[in-house]
Amino acid sequence: MSADITDDSAQNAPKTEQHDPAVPEAYAAFMRTGWDEREDDVARHPVADRAAARRARLAEAFPGERLVLPGGGYQVRAYDTDYRFRADTAHAYYSGNHTSDAVLVVEPDGSSVLYARPRSGRDTDEFFRDRQYGALWAGKRPSAGELEAALGLTVKHVDELEADLARSAKTRVHRGVSATVDGLVAGDDARDGELARVASEMRLVKDAWEVAELQAAVDATTLGFEDCAREWDRVIEHGERWLEGTFFRRARTMGNDLGYESIVANGSHATTLHWIENSGAVVPGELILLDMGVEGANLYTADVTRTLPVAGTFSPLQRDLYTLVLHAQDAALGALRPGARFLAGHDAAMGVLAHGLDDLGLLPVSVDEALSPDSRVYARWTLHGVSHMLGMDVHDCGQAAPEAYREADLVEGMVLTVEPGLYFQADDLLVPEELRGIGIRIEDDVVVTADGIENLSAALPRTPDAIEEWMATLRG
Repeated sequence: MSADITDDSAQNAPKTEQHDPAVPEAYAAFMRTGWDEREDDVARHPVADRAAARRARLAEAFPGERLVLPGGGYQVRAYDTDYRFRADTAHAYYSGNHTSDAVLVVEPDGSSVLYARPRSGRDTDEFFRDRQYGALWAGKRPSAGELEAALGLTVKHVDELEADLARSAKTRVHRGVSATVDGLVAGDDARDGELARVASEMRLVKDAWEVAELQAAVDATTLGFEDCAREWDRVIEHGERWLEGTFFRRARTMGNDLGYESIVANGSHATTLHWIENSGAVVPGELILLDMGVEGANLYTADVTRTLPVAGTFSPLQRDLYTLVLHAQDAALGALRPGARFLAGHDAAMGVLAHGLDDLGLLPVSVDEALSPDSRVYARWTLHGVSHMLGMDVHDCGQAAPEAYREADLVEGMVLTVEPGLYFQADDLLVPEELRGIGIRIEDDVVVTADGIENLSAALPRTPDAIEEWMATLRG
């Protein structure tokens, strides 16, 4: 902090670094003059009314209680550099706010206040000195009035939060998002855990607007896969990193960001379920597994996987193994409908894969015994579940109770992935050498409809013949 500045207290001083130039009072005073501070005309956000209805439902679940949902702050990447901010999902879902350091409070009477950090006035040094919040450093934050107009919420400065939370009321906090907020209210694991559970379960069923947001994210993801195929010569030249970068360009162009770190896994890397290093070569003759998804502007994300032959055509062995996984996915897709168990798709896919592994001579016991809950030895080569919920989080509604999610029946409006896989580790001595180092996963995003499902990612080919044709067409 420069010793030349005397107008800011240590507590409210702008965030600066020791290598920043000194700021004499004459310069600071000059910077505070001559600015147009008119507010922008802001349209009401399309999520504002939906968020209000969501808050009302949440308040009804906890009558007479105060509910506190922080949005979170910046996360340090290294020393004085931060990651790009992304609001906590529950906060964004119930408020529509995407600015950092904000806290949504639903009061006991059902009214709501957004405690936010709006942009500072030009009568302070923050706007031109603060590296984290200053308009000239980090961009222009919305004013309190602009937030109110966009979100339909009463907005107060976040500095008022501590005093307002000190007012007596039974309070629940969505914890683990903001250490500062967690410290303002004494914790109760049971009460706070129930808030997290209910807030998560209310996201299990998507409305038509949310499904459209997910479809847009999937459509952008499809274009990202096509971008990758068009650059296949560069992919082979530069490896997994080129694919990662190519898809990221599409995600930033048509969305907010990646929905998760892309998995770009050539050859034996595909047997590592969450291979995100993406540092290997892309080798003709091998398979490459691409698990990638665009996160849209309103934070709804796609999650799609395709396994492609690097050479453009499958070898006979690759085609046979791929077809086995495809048949497992077809069985899973066919098992999903309203009233079916969430696990129906998983069980159907595992049946197909277990029989296929038996045909390959790999199971040490009968298929029936292998599929028994007391055995599951087939899972050595499948490893993971076939489905998870999808929405604003790639693994959406993760704090829902098992009886509302994994052990529940599907209902219209739920959106989930369908993603069976086979993985033969490079060092697995229980499989023939020609299988070692092969990983295959096929993943699509589906919405449960009134009479079945709709595949949101159907535009990307799934069958071996269609994939080969798709790659040939895009490579030109």
